[in-house]
Amino acid sequence: PHLTTDLVTAAARVATDVPALVARRVDSRSGLALTWGRIESGHAPNVIPQHAELAGTVRCLDLDAWRQAPDLVMGAIDEIANLYRAKSEITYVRGVPPVVNEVTSTELLQAAMVARRGTDAVEGTEQSLGGEDFSWYLEHVPGAMARLGVRPPGERTIRDLHQGDFDVDEHAITVGVEMFTAAALIDAVQ
Repeated sequence: PHLTTDLVTAAARVATDVPALVARRVDSRSGLALTWGRIESGHAPNVIPQHAELAGTVRCLDLDAWRQAPDLVMGAIDEIANLYRAKSEITYVRGVPPVVNEVTSTELLQAAMVARRGTDAVEGTEQSLGGEDFSWYLEHVPGAMARLGVRPPGERTIRDLHQGDFDVDEHAITVGVEMFTAAALIDAVQ
């Protein structure tokens, strides 16, 4: 064993050390998170494998961190792999950037909902680490993404969008149309 590279140990160290290392090399307010979803290596308990593979995702809340992420992640992987004499081959596929709403557009959507449905119709939400294609539009045009409540009124059970028991209240479509119509009318007046 001392004449070869222990890829299982190297992969395990990459899996545990790289997320922590990356998190320390970017502003913690950026919300950058590296999460591994798959680790694979070897097929026999008595043979040191020649290959190990990890696959994961990088999510963040900040555009600058999103732009830095590939170099940070690849550098950290190389650094940890080299400690164990392992060679890394990295394929980094950039996902969508974070959705960063523009202030004026956000205020317009909020004013539209208040005008149509009153102040109780608007509820603030935390920024999400979910991947959203809408972020590509915001790279070119100022805008804001709003979330519609999709539970029936009075329903207390929260069903996540990506769960099998998710059941959307289709009345939310009407609310969305009202919001965008009111926003267009407010914007036309201004």
